[in-house]
Amino acid sequence: MITSPHNDKLKEIRRLQRRREARFVAEGEDLIAAADAAGWPAVYRLRAGVDVAPDLLDEVSALGSGTRDLAVYDCRWAQPTGPLCVALWGVRDPGNVGTVLRAALAFGASSVALGPDSADPFAPKAVRASMGAIFAIPVARVAHPDELPGTRIALAARSGAPLSGPIDEPATIVVGAERAGLPGEILAAADEVAHIPIATESLNAAMAATVALYEATRGRPAAGARARPAAGARGGPATGARGGPPAGAHAGPPTPAEPARSAAADARPQPATVPPA
Repeated sequence: MITSPHNDKLKEIRRLQRRREARFVAEGEDLIAAADAAGWPAVYRLRAGVDVAPDLLDEVSALGSGTRDLAVYDCRWAQPTGPLCVALWGVRDPGNVGTVLRAALAFGASSVALGPDSADPFAPKAVRASMGAIFAIPVARVAHPDELPGTRIALAARSGAPLSGPIDEPATIVVGAERAGLPGEILAAADEVAHIPIATESLNAAMAATVALYEATRGRPAAGARARPAAGARGGPATGARGGPPAGAHAGPPTPAEPARSAAADARPQPATVPPA
């Protein structure tokens, strides 16, 4: 049992809690069980009272209440794959990134791609917010929209047509930063631009991605999103816009004259509600 605070494993855990490296930390029985279920082996695991003195494990924990179980894993990066991918561009809050991973897994997406200036999906806050999805869905890094699979659908506030599903061909939903939105060059590189009609000022990036995933798979089991669908089943005018607004959404018309302020349907949050980066 580890009884010294100078143990090399404890030193590494302290370091991994602060900065990005080739490994990451997962805390708690639920996250470790999710890793086991996904066949993701730990580099090492420390259990309070078994492998390490409980007070030393609490000392290296990033949780306010401490932890009874902690494990270190190697980071894994994949290629972005379809038929349904979510791409985050400049989403810097690791809590939002982890929440999108959880939503992507819940709605049967095939992968999540992280563009430039996005938060580390293996950061402690992102891992916790993913609720184990980090171990179950492929996560990719991309530098350009050309690397994204299928039709690239960029979400922008009050631009394009209302997003309407289900999406019946391979596609990537691209979501940008809450304040700045998607850069102009990313919007220009998209095959389609769409928005989520809402009655209020904004949604944050993770909420907008979740709504978009629901709409993309609406009317079919989430697991069906992993099976390659038939191409050519998507309607809409020649501009690539899809149908009408989602069921239950505010159906106000888009305002093309207003510039896209956000990557996620009116996704510019009020300052008081913005999670810390």
